[in-house]
Amino acid sequence: MQILFIDWSCYGKQNVIQTLQEMGHTVRSFSHPDYNHMKSSSFEQTLEQFIGDTYYDLCFSFNYFPLVSNVCQKLDLKYISVTYDSPYVFLYSPTILNKVNYAFTFDKQECLSLRNGGISNIYYTPLPANTLHLAHFSPNAEQKKRLHADVSFVGSLYTEKHNLYDKLINLSDYAKGYLEGMMQSQLKVHGYNFLEEALSPDILAELNRVIPFEGIRSGAETPNYLYANYFLCRKLTAMERQQTLSAVADNANLNLYTWAKDSAVPNANYMGSVDYHTEMPYLFANSKINLNITLRSIKSGIPLRALDIMGAGGFLMTNFQEDFLDYFIPGEDFIYYESNEDLIDKIHYLLEHDNERLEIAHNGYEKVKANHNCRIFFENIFNIVFQ
Repeated sequence: MQILFIDWSCYGKQNVIQTLQEMGHTVRSFSHPDYNHMKSSSFEQTLEQFIGDTYYDLCFSFNYFPLVSNVCQKLDLKYISVTYDSPYVFLYSPTILNKVNYAFTFDKQECLSLRNGGISNIYYTPLPANTLHLAHFSPNAEQKKRLHADVSFVGSLYTEKHNLYDKLINLSDYAKGYLEGMMQSQLKVHGYNFLEEALSPDILAELNRVIPFEGIRSGAETPNYLYANYFLCRKLTAMERQQTLSAVADNANLNLYTWAKDSAVPNANYMGSVDYHTEMPYLFANSKINLNITLRSIKSGIPLRALDIMGAGGFLMTNFQEDFLDYFIPGEDFIYYESNEDLIDKIHYLLEHDNERLEIAHNGYEKVKANHNCRIFFENIFNIVFQ
């Protein structure tokens, strides 16, 4: 097939292009700085001119972009998108109903919610992992030393200054107390996110007074969705990661690989960031335990980070996410924890039982390699699109 690939700084694009070419397809890439804008006549005109009279069987992108959909709708070109960001408000754009769209998301619960809302062209798919990263990386002595850990965590602490929740400085004391209570309650619950439904009309009115909903909406998303996922879930994730990582660092040797340089986790070893394509897979393979703490806006989905860990042959310790159970067996392919106390107990046990830990990591790797590689990923998608 002739495939038009929307090129931006997305994870895994080299793997995608290489896999599609190995499958016998021709891939041509298009890039434009306005790819993620709501409106841009420059983007639409440039993409339409780029396509010209060339025939394409489909257009593909990681994440869904309304501008791409508009052009594909005009040209009657199938548009396949696979969204891996969460939350992702463009899925609520009116353009999602364009008949050329085949929009995939990695979160089954989100997919069901959108389908129940009348969007019939949304589909569920777990994300693909690249199990070949390690073959292309030869670390130097300094990297070998830095990219080893008893327990490692790679990711954001969500303590950045643009955290939207921290901009709600003019909320009433009642609203602040209500939201803090909601988040403290949600911290104790994994596997079910109740923040959207717990936002009462009076709290929504107060949020709208401080940061108006109409000024930040992009489509058919509700105020509950936007405030819960963009404001509360990110703050909640920051709270959870600080608490969980602090508990781990107080009880084990934790290496923290992040851009953050503050002391949110005082006893952790701050190691700086790692390159996604080279250093990160090596780190996963050479950490005894790799932690995944899922962003709270991901309702049930398997985060890409978790698949990347297993795809590199690393041992995965994660919070509970329902979609894992469709493809992996807890205790056999990975281990999940139910509380910080449970996490510490399991870390102590696994650091003392190397063979058990290595066997679990091997099992997870074999399942990702066999069932979640990029070729299988596209075969499953194409079976849906061209059935």
